[in-house]
Amino acid sequence: MDITEVILEQHHEQRRMFAVLDEMPRGDTAALGAVWARLEVLLEVHAEAEEKFFYPRLLKLGKGNPDGDVDEEVEDAIKDHNDIRDAVRKTHDHEVDTDEWWTAVWDARKANDDHMGEEEREDLLDFRHHADLQTRHDIAVQFLTYEAQHYAGIPIRDKDPEQYVEENS
Repeated sequence: MDITEVILEQHHEQRRMFAVLDEMPRGDTAALGAVWARLEVLLEVHAEAEEKFFYPRLLKLGKGNPDGDVDEEVEDAIKDHNDIRDAVRKTHDHEVDTDEWWTAVWDARKANDDHMGEEEREDLLDFRHHADLQTRHDIAVQFLTYEAQHYAGIPIRDKDPEQYVEENS
C-alpha cells in the first residue's frame, strides 16, 4: 500500500462520480441529490485526510518542484481545497438540478480537476522522490483508517493556507 497510489485511485473515483452526475437523468432530483451527497462526502473526507496525514509529511520530506518550494506547493494545495469547499457549500444554497445548483457543481468540478492535476504532477511526484516505501505505506494506513472512520462525512471547514504551513512545517 502506498499513499501516492491511494490518492491517485481516489482521484479516479472523484472523476468517475462527476461523470456519473453527467449521465444522471435530469429531473430526477432524488438520484442527483444522492450521488452528489456521496461525492460531497468523498471530496471533503479525502481533502481532510490529505491535510491530516499527507501534507504534513510532504512539508517535512518534500523538496518542491520547478514552480516553487514545498511550502508554496502545500499552501497552494490548501487554497485549492478551500476553493473546492467553497463551491461545494454553494450547492447547499440551491435546489438540486436547478441551473444555479449545476453551476456550483461545475465550479466544484473545475476546482477539483485543477487541484488533482497539480497534486498529481507536483505533490505526489515530490513525495515519491523523497519518502521511502515504509513511510508511504504507514501514511496510507492512517489515511484509509481516517476515511473509514468518517465514511458518513465531516463538517466542511476552510483552513488558512499560510497558518497551515506554519503549524505543520
